[in-house]
Amino acid sequence: MINKTILLMINYFSKYKFIFYLCNFILIILYLFPGSLLGCYFYNDCKIQPQITENFIISTNHLYAYIVLSVIGFLTFRKNNQFNILSIYLIFLSIILEVLQYFVPNRSFEFSDLFGNLTGVILAIILFYFFKRNENFKN
Repeated sequence: MINKTILLMINYFSKYKFIFYLCNFILIILYLFPGSLLGCYFYNDCKIQPQITENFIISTNHLYAYIVLSVIGFLTFRKNNQFNILSIYLIFLSIILEVLQYFVPNRSFEFSDLFGNLTGVILAIILFYFFKRNENFKN
């Protein structure tokens, strides 16, 4: 049942790659907007950042965002060479966007955010590495 569901998702995301590109675009806008677009929308205050769950050592909002982005990416680009390139892209994207926040007004670079970004990407890489080892998850 799970393998069938995963195969369905792979077929869907492989056809509609624009979903991954749209998620990238939205993430970049959310990261580089001076203030919080979500805070503006939900609280009418661009200085308040909505929090999904409490932060632990890492920023959980960033962890969730990068897990979702990475999973969509790995479902979209599933060939071995694409997997490696996408892994490198997601790691660099998470670092670069966090560093750029240092230069954006009303935003700041935080190590907990960076570790949340990287943890989300690494968890998705590990998850898909094990799926790729499964014979039902072939290219």
